[in-house]
Amino acid sequence: MSDINSEIIKDVYLVVPAFNEEKTVSQIIEGIAEKGYNVILVNDGSRDKTLELAIESKRRYPNQISVVSHVINRGLGAALKTGMVLAHNKGAKYIVTFDADGQHEINDIPKVCKPLVDGDADVVIGARPFEDMPISKSFANLIMNALTFIFYGRKVKDSQSGLRAFTAYAADAITIVSRGYGVSSEFIKEISDKDLRLAEVTITTIYTPETQNKGTDAIVGLKILTKMVIDLFRI
Repeated sequence: MSDINSEIIKDVYLVVPAFNEEKTVSQIIEGIAEKGYNVILVNDGSRDKTLELAIESKRRYPNQISVVSHVINRGLGAALKTGMVLAHNKGAKYIVTFDADGQHEINDIPKVCKPLVDGDADVVIGARPFEDMPISKSFANLIMNALTFIFYGRKVKDSQSGLRAFTAYAADAITIVSRGYGVSSEFIKEISDKDLRLAEVTITTIYTPETQNKGTDAIVGLKILTKMVIDLFRI
């Protein structure tokens, strides 16, 4: 699906968490707004001009862009939770998470929304082609896919993708506890625990020096693994 009906677009809210993304934040949220979607930019305690630039973008698109800010950096999971709760309160029927660093293609938004709109899924993950990914990133993500399967029993192509889409029902059912990057694996756990229907679609990923320096690496992966083990013993 290359397009979404204009009536449906009004029901789609993009949650964009941002921490020190002054280089890309305006381009991303204004690009999304230009397509007619609603945008919730969650400034997660940025120390650069991210918040200032986001507010300027909101002035250009006052009816489509909302800006909410954490006073301190609370982490990706906390930022996503803030944005998803706000989107739900605003009456969103579909909620899409979208990174602010420029790695996602805006034209992929309809692609991840289609299975939801068609009633075929409750959650959709945009799977990045690992063969196009830098080796260090692809290896780390393969490891996280394996760990996610071992701990949560759900096999997915890209457990750490930042481009995801949820129905309002699924977003409300999911409980986010993790404050950091572990939220990506936590989503898979919640999808499994809540018996939500999951679909995956292939997306385009734009690699730049900035996007390659973020996301899951060996250290982040170790922290996520530790959290998984702790959660396992709590059950």
